[in-house]
Amino acid sequence: MVSRTCLFALLIVSCCFFLPCSPGAEETAVTKYGVSPGTMAGRTLVSKVRAKEVDRRSSSQKGEGKSAGSGRTLGEAPAVPVFPSALVTEMRSWSNPDYSRVSVTLDREVKFAYHKLRRDHTVNLPERVYIDISGARVAPGVKDIPIGDGLLKMARVGQFRPDVVRVVLDIESIKEYKIFPLSDPFRIIIDVRGERRTEISRLEESIQASEPEPDIRKEAVGEEDKAVSAKGKPGKVRRIVVDPGHGGHDPGAVGPGGIREKDIVLEIGKKLARKIRHEMGIDVVMTRSTDIFIPLEERTAIANKVNADLFVSIHANASLNKSTAGIETYYLNLAKTDKAARVAARENNTSLEKVGLLQSILFDLMANYKINDSARLADDVQKSLCDRVAKKYAGARNLGVKQGPFYVLVGATMPSILVEVAFISNEHEAELLGSQEYQETTASGILMGIRNYIKGLH
Repeated sequence: MVSRTCLFALLIVSCCFFLPCSPGAEETAVTKYGVSPGTMAGRTLVSKVRAKEVDRRSSSQKGEGKSAGSGRTLGEAPAVPVFPSALVTEMRSWSNPDYSRVSVTLDREVKFAYHKLRRDHTVNLPERVYIDISGARVAPGVKDIPIGDGLLKMARVGQFRPDVVRVVLDIESIKEYKIFPLSDPFRIIIDVRGERRTEISRLEESIQASEPEPDIRKEAVGEEDKAVSAKGKPGKVRRIVVDPGHGGHDPGAVGPGGIREKDIVLEIGKKLARKIRHEMGIDVVMTRSTDIFIPLEERTAIANKVNADLFVSIHANASLNKSTAGIETYYLNLAKTDKAARVAARENNTSLEKVGLLQSILFDLMANYKINDSARLADDVQKSLCDRVAKKYAGARNLGVKQGPFYVLVGATMPSILVEVAFISNEHEAELLGSQEYQETTASGILMGIRNYIKGLH
């Protein structure tokens, strides 16, 4: 006979065998093994379902603290996005005995800082200006530029640190320098000025390689042209640069029927250059005489390089309002109206925001610009151009003289203006712009304004 004690023990063992495991014990087993080996067949399905839930929870616990999609674990530093370095793709220079411009082009906008260092006699280092460009590297093929114009000896470029490019200008003798950015593409412009040491007597010597295309000066000159050219030049204005806007891959504004600003202003520019040379006997240099692209900073650099006395940039206006029409002339200054800022943004091929940034540095840049002379030149050209056009074409509108921050005028050391000869976006004026007669009339009006300006100098 089994004792009561044995029966009691047997009952306890049976209860332990048939009762399910506690939830905590099951989760622990499933987490570790997938399915608890001590569960019954009726519990297996449940255990598998819980296994999936617990596996997910386990994975979550292993990566606890990760933010969605970031893969970052709590306690780790936030991942810093790694952007490829900007590339210094080109470095160019233009110079004459009292002016040098160096342009550094990058493939994107960057931050930069610049400093001037005194001459170090202990290690035989010249006075120099250097620009540190952050987050950049030098592209293959970009090399130092020997200058040797009496102001700068050389422009050097190198990888100062893995993420910093340093551009160094070795100075020979300068009075002042200005450094400012331009956009689209991003360029850092360094303008250096000093005392003129020698007079450039021949135009060809002063231009050299600055004009990459055949120039209008090299076209055949008739006997009558030669006779007029020999009449002698006004002493205060000996050379004028005519700048047809846009060109090449930049068509400028496009009007009805596909008429392009770059084509119209080139034709007007050629006609104006012929008239200046023929009727006034003044040397003319065109920034372009064919359909090529000239960067904005190169246009005034050419004018400075050839010691021009006047700079006239020719453009056709455009507006979203197709009924807007008329003639207006600009000179470099801060834009006083939103409309002037929008015109500058379009001609600069940039945004209103970038125009605002340029305005913020113009106070410092315009110290030596011929603002008052430019305003007088703009006034004379605007009046004469409108008078000449109004005599032939009824309804011509005089929109007046305005001022704005135009890239193409920044850095010019002579009186300089930008003439908007008509609105190419206006159907009627676009038709006029396409006619040879209107182009001749426009060129004659600008010429008359230049003549009146020169008369006022004597």
